[in-house]
Amino acid sequence: MADIQQPRRVERLVDGQRTSDGAGVKLTRLLTQDLQQRLDPFLMLDNFASDDPGDYGAGFPSHPHRGFETVTYMIEGRMLHRDSAGHEGLLQSGGVQWMTAGRGLVHSEMPQQEQGRMEGFQLWLNLPARDKLCDPWYRDIPGEELPRFTTPAGVGVRVIAGESHGVAGAVQREPTQPLLLDLHFPAGGAEFRQPLAAGHNAFLCVYRGAVEVIDAEAASPVGRRRMAILANDGDGVVLRGAAGSEPARALLVAGRPLREPIAQYGPFVMNTREQLLQAVQDFQGGRFA
Repeated sequence: MADIQQPRRVERLVDGQRTSDGAGVKLTRLLTQDLQQRLDPFLMLDNFASDDPGDYGAGFPSHPHRGFETVTYMIEGRMLHRDSAGHEGLLQSGGVQWMTAGRGLVHSEMPQQEQGRMEGFQLWLNLPARDKLCDPWYRDIPGEELPRFTTPAGVGVRVIAGESHGVAGAVQREPTQPLLLDLHFPAGGAEFRQPLAAGHNAFLCVYRGAVEVIDAEAASPVGRRRMAILANDGDGVVLRGAAGSEPARALLVAGRPLREPIAQYGPFVMNTREQLLQAVQDFQGGRFA
């Protein structure tokens, strides 16, 4: 079991903001632009969850990106990805799509269902200045290929990125060292412990039930569709499914901050205003991949 001497506490609880994106897809934005410096290298986190096709059916038609990576985790549903670099993939329940926009591409993400539930997350991960104009990259990871394990306490862990309890995730990134875990807590208050590197920013997003963040002084509950920003003064996090009969599920996210200027204009994230202007000109001039 992970040896954690100083568990991190909850610094702040954030309520998601209801909004829409794409062609009107309804979603909850948990990591907003005003939190980018605090949660560097993460830029945005959206949660979409609905069984009404009117909330998601129009999807995300073709749109550009430059300067960062997108990580899409589909909990339930089917969505087709196509981009101008020639990549195509069908994201299905339990799967992940990891896309590096780099110097720029245009892509679409369109639902492949007319009924039923569509639920998932999209996380934006910044690229360091030296890599912002790298070649675009894309990988589909089916759910059955995600590394996973179950703790002795019965907590199921899907390791999307980074490492947990000796299990390496599907994706590794040296500059930002992202950790992305999907945690499944059984009913009854099972505990999960995860070491976190000093100085790495971290947060917890609960999407089923409730989870408690346990520090030296208190157990702080985090409810569904809330994000807990974790303080940086600790060597790890101790989590426990809230007592009761309901299982809980949550994403635990952490990463090494880049500590570089962030300049964003819509789907472009660079370091300076001049670079943003160049991104717009390159897109309008057809110079993306």
